[in-house]
Amino acid sequence: MRLRALLETDSLGMRLLGGGDELDRTVRGVMTTDLRDPSRYLSGGELVLTGLAWRRSPEESEDFVRILAAAGVAGLAAGEAEMGPVPEDLVIACAKHRLPVFSVSEDVAFATITEHVVRQVSTERAGDLAAVVDRHRRLMSSGPSGGGPDVVLDLLGSDLDLRAWVLSPTGRPVAGAGGLPGGTGGPGEDPAATLAPATAARLAGEHLAAARTGRPGPHRVTLGDATYSLFPIRAGGRHDLRETVLSDWMLAVEADAGDWPEERLDLLQGVTQLIAVERDRRDAARTVRRRLAQEVLELLQAGAQPPEIAARLRVAAPVLLPGLGTAPQWQVVVARVDWSDSEIEGGPVAQSLLEETLLDARTSAPDVTGTDDSDRIAVAHTGDEAVALVPFPSVPADDRDGAETPAGLEADALLSTVREPMEQGLGEDGRLTLGVSAAVHSAEGLRGALEEARHARRVAAARPGRVCAAGHEELASHVLLLPFVPDDVRRAFTARLLAPLHDYDRRHRAELVPTLDAFLAADGSWTRCASRLHLHVNTLRYRIGRIEQLTGRDLSRLEDKLDFFLALRMS
Repeated sequence: MRLRALLETDSLGMRLLGGGDELDRTVRGVMTTDLRDPSRYLSGGELVLTGLAWRRSPEESEDFVRILAAAGVAGLAAGEAEMGPVPEDLVIACAKHRLPVFSVSEDVAFATITEHVVRQVSTERAGDLAAVVDRHRRLMSSGPSGGGPDVVLDLLGSDLDLRAWVLSPTGRPVAGAGGLPGGTGGPGEDPAATLAPATAARLAGEHLAAARTGRPGPHRVTLGDATYSLFPIRAGGRHDLRETVLSDWMLAVEADAGDWPEERLDLLQGVTQLIAVERDRRDAARTVRRRLAQEVLELLQAGAQPPEIAARLRVAAPVLLPGLGTAPQWQVVVARVDWSDSEIEGGPVAQSLLEETLLDARTSAPDVTGTDDSDRIAVAHTGDEAVALVPFPSVPADDRDGAETPAGLEADALLSTVREPMEQGLGEDGRLTLGVSAAVHSAEGLRGALEEARHARRVAAARPGRVCAAGHEELASHVLLLPFVPDDVRRAFTARLLAPLHDYDRRHRAELVPTLDAFLAADGSWTRCASRLHLHVNTLRYRIGRIEQLTGRDLSRLEDKLDFFLALRMS
């Protein structure tokens, strides 16, 4: 089909902004992306759809368009729903590189355009798939409010008598026949149609193990009396198999596809393409949260002052916990993926895995978060490491002593539902390790929480196994060793750290040692420590500064906090 045909289709809501003399280009496919460099996913001839989340400055428009032109795409269509009108610098860059550019009305979902292109360019699709796609297009034409993957899966059930589920690589049901486990499918759902969590995890593991061999789908699995056919759902292009297999969704159909005709297999492959559009949309929705996490992580690693970090957290809190009346408390989770082949970059893989793992944990315990929307996690990555900011509703300070605060995430529980499929996906040459911090109530404690989570991850890395996790509570297990430390070593250790403080207290009655003890007990929170000591925060900061000056230590560092903690316990 030609670009001109898309422009002439009123229901697609496309308006030409430039490149009118190039409208006879042939469209061979469609791709939705908000990556700044999508070249690895492009093979030429695509209509590229973008919501412009990648654009932070006018200069980036030139870079993005140059990449598309070099890949030989047919045209670019930019949506107006999220970022507003298409910026002029993007139109200018397209004119420079002779790339036709369109705007897409905010009333038209990318799914509508994608489905239209897929129908037009595919001449081998069976008639029953065309009917399903057409009905799905009508139901989803208004975007996510049209029902998402559940709509097309419901049509598979009603039109073709097939029960099917969309599963994440960790086995989390994204959508499926009869609703999801736990009774979320509505008042008329059939309990027998839901997929048990153990079955979903087993199917995900079997799919990952089969996909790692490079065998094309569908993969057939028999569990008890039921046979399932597993189809990969791949968004965009492919890179290293070990990376892709850990991020792809899958379509599990309760049927044996081994004796299906080609028309029926084509039908299911078409369905996976439709669901891939929804996957791209959800990934794009995470862009803002990922960016917030990246900004906070960069501030922490650059040694920014707490007020600057607190300002970014105030921006993040409404995005992650909308409608929350009080400032949340935060946990930090650090994940790392290591491969025997060091050329594979582990950070993006760890980011994807950590998002899915946290979604599993939050979905299985939504009451912990105080919100029904479990997809409220911000995950960044740096190098081979991914870092998540996980918010929880905070108990007001006046009630905290008498109320039970949310327990937050625990390391062992975090991996309980995903360990089996992840081990299958990582194979013999991959390893996933996680560390979980304690909850902190302010920006002052966030840098310490990051260090704490990183130390906990190192504890996990010292253990055997392909998937391991450790929590903050394990960092305190060293207190069990204190009785076995020789007395002369204890005296020398405590004297080196605390003697300058005791001497200063005797001469000035400054109470530095009690202040230090209270500061550590408050997890490094300036406001809570000052409140407990009935001090002004500035007075507390002066005392902590004096402690650091006298001892040569830095109380923002976890290692120095631990040394002081041990010294106080041994004194």
